Amino acid sequence: MSYLWLKWLHILSATLMLGTGLGSAYYKYFTVRSGNVQAMAVVLRLVVLADILFTIPSVILQPLTGLAMAGMAHQPLTRLWILGSIIGYFVAGACWLPAFWLQLKMKDMAQIAATRGAPLPPRFHRYGRIWALLGIPAFGAMLVVYYFMVFKPG
Repeated sequence: MSYLWLKWLHILSATLMLGTGLGSAYYKYFTVRSGNVQAMAVVLRLVVLADILFTIPSVILQPLTGLAMAGMAHQPLTRLWILGSIIGYFVAGACWLPAFWLQLKMKDMAQIAATRGAPLPPRFHRYGRIWALLGIPAFGAMLVVYYFMVFKPG
């Protein structure tokens, strides 16, 4: 595969990863604030589906395409912008993995509550707060990765 095709895949997957994350956080936040358990069950199911369809493939493509391009360009992985991108990517992943697990649990809790016509358990809201707290450093780390991707400092 040529460098330009790898670059296109890299940019596309980075865009899908960040866009899916932002969109999912937006819809999840406002749907949960609405208090409508039926809507939460639907939106959380779709948020999880979006992560499966878009985020997970992007998470796989990002390092594969990035490392392949670095190799093709004979760039050592110790360059500041590459090393910074790798570190930022791992920080984001370290936050995203537990957040995704929480999201799966919240989806299940919302589905059960919606089916039974019951209120959400307190654990749902506790998980939601932790999910949001994990999202802040994950998003910040991805902004750092974007910075390194675009400006290539050092």
